[in-house]
Amino acid sequence: MENKAAFYNRLTKQALALIDGESDLIANTSNISALLNMELEEINWVGFYFLKEEQLVLGPFQGKPACVRIPLGKGVCGTAIAENKVQRVDDVHQFEGHIVCDSASNSEIVIPFSVKGNLYGVLDVDSPNLSRFDQNDEDGLVSFIEELQKKL
Repeated sequence: MENKAAFYNRLTKQALALIDGESDLIANTSNISALLNMELEEINWVGFYFLKEEQLVLGPFQGKPACVRIPLGKGVCGTAIAENKVQRVDDVHQFEGHIVCDSASNSEIVIPFSVKGNLYGVLDVDSPNLSRFDQNDEDGLVSFIEELQKKL
């Protein structure tokens, strides 16, 4: 695999091209989740949750059926949105309050994102491998989301 910085740079350009000229958030996040599912290795779930009435609600995703609603502060996704901070978890089974949607998931990274300057939701990526996501993945996905949220 190419180095991760180059990989995420290319992935960001692909995603921006996919959503160019389209303003519908559902259409755009659907295509983005499909792109990430196609390009990221060793993952088993990728998708979006949207902040609605003090909880996260399932949005477009790729993978097995998922938890539909997640309370703020609960699980990896709920913690990420409550703290507005990336959560990179090497072993989800060691994360207090982890919500099991797919028992095959062992590590996870969750990146909060904003739409028009307002905290709007999270990008969630799960892997069946322990410690799948490193600092390079975090940096790459944060940059990916920072560029995309300018267009969402």
